[in-house]
Amino acid sequence: MGTGKTRSIRLGGVAIGGGAPVMVQSMTNTDTRNVSSTLAQIARLGEYGCEAVRLAVPDEAAARGIAAIRKGTRLPLIADIHFDYRLALAAVEAGVEGLRINPGNIGKKAQLCQIVDAAKMHKAVIRVGVNGGSLEKSLLRRYGKPCPEALVQSALKHIRLLEARGFDQIKVSIKSSSVRDTIAAYRLLSVSCDYPLHIGITEAGGLLRGAVKSAVGLGILLNEGIGDTLRVSLSADPVHEVTAAWEILRALGLRARGPEIISCPTCGRTEIDLFALSRAVEERLAGSTAPVKVAVMGCVVNGPGEAREADLGLAGGRDKGIIFRRGEVIRTVKGQEALMSAFMEELQILLGTFSTSSEPGCP
Repeated sequence: MGTGKTRSIRLGGVAIGGGAPVMVQSMTNTDTRNVSSTLAQIARLGEYGCEAVRLAVPDEAAARGIAAIRKGTRLPLIADIHFDYRLALAAVEAGVEGLRINPGNIGKKAQLCQIVDAAKMHKAVIRVGVNGGSLEKSLLRRYGKPCPEALVQSALKHIRLLEARGFDQIKVSIKSSSVRDTIAAYRLLSVSCDYPLHIGITEAGGLLRGAVKSAVGLGILLNEGIGDTLRVSLSADPVHEVTAAWEILRALGLRARGPEIISCPTCGRTEIDLFALSRAVEERLAGSTAPVKVAVMGCVVNGPGEAREADLGLAGGRDKGIIFRRGEVIRTVKGQEALMSAFMEELQILLGTFSTSSEPGCP
């Protein structure tokens, strides 16, 4: 759950803040002007549990594409706007449920007021997004660098601009590529305002490094009750962002979606090709919403215990394995190929006992 201290807002039909489940979102990396490819990626993200999608809107052609995209998906859409306030107006008119703006680069105060008025009219949420890489020059002169205090001051200043227009459907993000600065900034912001917080580590990196940085930073914040919605930013297929976000939430016991896979790292006692078997299981379960626990273990030390505790488990031995289903031995199989075939067969049977029609992302 979120902190419970933030106020509640709604992004379309999804509640954010006020104790609602932490929401998972991502951002497309398709050309928004290409409606078909963008809708295809949104659909794929939804299959993996993404609950809201942000789209880059760099020009008028992209803004025109928003209307068709809005008609082609049920997921809440957030338009990412920089520099040109007219793109924000067009996106809201096209039906997006949210805007992500950096008021510092959006233009004059009068233009910001037009955005706020349009958002209010169309019941859209505005995310005030402050990044360490685009901090105002006045704050950089004051603090010398994009430190946590400067990030928070920027966010609070922009929040006041929106509030002055009578607008309170706000969520806030203050991101840095530094994990420690991000943590410090969100801690400070969480006691400085009660708006829902969107958390993330910006420019985190590729699949492995980015996931590690995000898990460390976001995991610490979420464990402290800070964060109402999150994006794991990766230089990778955005599907991996969604998967990583759900695994962070699962590890903290905040939310769970789809299968949990337990596998040992292998050691000198392993006598089966556990890597190949583990990869096959992961590929089979990719995108599945079945709430199953699957254990793939390679030796006799911890293997039998972990396998017994799973819905389906394998404890490997010398060129053979024992397959457990919910604590009971159901098969003993010899030979690597036969073992893989048997385990995948049992996995298919197990998945058939679960309904896959349950709503993705249920807590």
